[in-house]
Amino acid sequence: MEEIFQLISDVGLPIAGALVMGFFLFVIIRQTLEGIIDNIATLTMFAESLENRARTMSNEMVKIDLLVSSALGLNPDIERVARAENFVEDGKVDVRRD
Repeated sequence: MEEIFQLISDVGLPIAGALVMGFFLFVIIRQTLEGIIDNIATLTMFAESLENRARTMSNEMVKIDLLVSSALGLNPDIERVARAENFVEDGKVDVRRD
């Protein structure tokens, strides 16, 4: 407690009050930013999940197109099949064409 009174006597009450308010603002801003960073991490995870689903759906659409073309006796579009990218999940390329 004596340190607080010594600080007030050394720098004055307005400056000591400003230092205390600055510290509390720093703590509040730090907590707010930590919450925002957690939200950004969650949104990033959702975006990556949706991207993986879109890639999977694209491969499934190519598979369905090939099956329908085969069933109807049509020639499949080989160039479009070649352009279809491989599905990547967890850093591994899924090259299966079920």
